[in-house]
Order: sequence, then C-alpha cells, then structure tokens
Amino acid sequence: MTAPLTPHDHWPSTPLPPPPDDDARMAPAQELKKGALTAVLVAVAGVLLGALWLWLAPRVPLISDGKAVYLKDTEGEQAVGGDGTFVLLGLGMGVLTGAVAFWRVRRGGVGVVLGLAVGAVLGSLLAWRMGVWLGPTSDLIAHAKAVGPKKVFDGPLQLQAKGALLAWPVGAVLTHLLLTVGLGPRDPEPALPSYWDDHGPHLPPKG
Repeated sequence: MTAPLTPHDHWPSTPLPPPPDDDARMAPAQELKKGALTAVLVAVAGVLLGALWLWLAPRVPLISDGKAVYLKDTEGEQAVGGDGTFVLLGLGMGVLTGAVAFWRVRRGGVGVVLGLAVGAVLGSLLAWRMGVWLGPTSDLIAHAKAVGPKKVFDGPLQLQAKGALLAWPVGAVLTHLLLTVGLGPRDPEPALPSYWDDHGPHLPPKG
C-alpha cells in the first residue's frame, strides 16, 4: 500500500500572488497627472524665456533712404546673435527646469520626462512668439516712414534657425536623465528566499 504524499518540511509552499490593489490600478492615472502638471508648469516658464530673449538679444540696425530699407552694418552678426542668445537661454532654462523636476519628483517616471519635454517645446514656442510680438514691429515700411529717411531703427526680432527651439527640451531631458542616474533612488537588492543560503538551496534529505 502506497503512503500518501505529504509536502516536505524543507520545501516552502508557494504563496499566491496578491490581488491587484487600488494603487496599482491608479498608477497610470497618477503618471498621466504628473506628466500633464509638469508640462503646464514648464510651458508657463516660457514667459520668462521670452522676456529674457527680448531683453538680451542684440538688435539688427536698419536704415532707409526713403525708397528701400537696408542693413546699416552689412557685416554685422546681430541676426545670428539673436539665434545664439535664444539657444543659450534655452539651454539654461533646460538645466533649471530639469533640475527642479528631478527635485520635485525624485523617482521620476515616464510621465514626468514626457511632460518635461512637451512643456519645454511649448515653452520655447511661447517664448519665440512673445519675443517677436513684443519686439520691434515687423512692418519695415511703416517703421521706416515713421522714423524718416537716413534714420537708424531696430529690425524685428527673428529666429532664423528654428532648431533653436529644441535647445530647451534637449537641455531639460538630459539634465533630468543625468541627475536621475547620478542621484536618483536605487532599487533594493532582491532578498533570497529563506530556503537559500550562500551555498545554494537546501535539498530535502533522501529516504
């Protein structure tokens, strides 16, 4: 007669996985909420970038002879300087917003990173349009007539290289990534089951 099989004392029973809780179901919604909030706050900071660009960007001097408008200094680099100023300010804003986002949400997450990138793009667009809108008028003919012939006036603030709009999002995402890798929380080492030791599993005795 065969003895009934009984579980061996050395082999622990395998616990059933716990049922999904409310926190697990809410994780995607919380991630989306964090990303949307990050995007809005970063985009609003575009007002600061636009004001700084308007203040610091070099002006392009123009002059009119009463019939046409010309560059006062044909060898000047003011137009290129406007693009360079926007890039440098965008990188600075990227470092600032990336660091603030990391400080506020140490564990990061895909939602925060995406919100940071989207918000920085929107903020760059806002800064660009704000600088153009608040800067000298783009109606050169009307401006030349208003100041009179042989008078120097400032040309409109322009962004020649539209790739400068990416300086902020690139700087923000890279800063957040570097801070996460260098200072972010570390995942704990997985604990070995109780029936494991440094030499391997405890096998049940034979016989």
